[in-house]
Amino acid sequence: MILRIVLEGLVLGALLVLVCVVGIRKSPVDMVYLYPSEVQERCVKLGLTTPERIKRGRAIFKAICVPGYIIYLLVCVYAINGARGFLGGFWQIAAILFIMSLIDRFFIDEYWVGRTDAWVIPGTEDLKPYISARDKCKKWLLSTVGVAFMAAVLAGIATLFTR
Repeated sequence: MILRIVLEGLVLGALLVLVCVVGIRKSPVDMVYLYPSEVQERCVKLGLTTPERIKRGRAIFKAICVPGYIIYLLVCVYAINGARGFLGGFWQIAAILFIMSLIDRFFIDEYWVGRTDAWVIPGTEDLKPYISARDKCKKWLLSTVGVAFMAAVLAGIATLFTR
């Protein structure tokens, strides 16, 4: 069971990486909505994008990824793993989300964004690092407290339907 949950977390992390690969395949400007506002403003000023394109990209990202991740979690935990009740669902959802968060923090944020040129937008190099120490602290808080909260909400809702 533990191995299956670890694998499910790795798959969810891989899906996040895949979303990013597809999102920046032409240019990292296509995912500038994930960058700090200063970088977004600079991209608009340089004529690389518009505020409308940034809003649209953010909305599409949220509309596809958030429901997709939730569906994936619920299918894995309740349909495949057979969790019943709040606690069984909670710890599995939390574990899967935490594994995905670790992939996001270490592979995407620290390595891919922080140490490669894949996410560099020409004309914004002076605004690096794109993920500040303060943003990293917020992301780690979200990766712990946020994961627990999300797992509790999803497990609570799913419990209502799996009795």
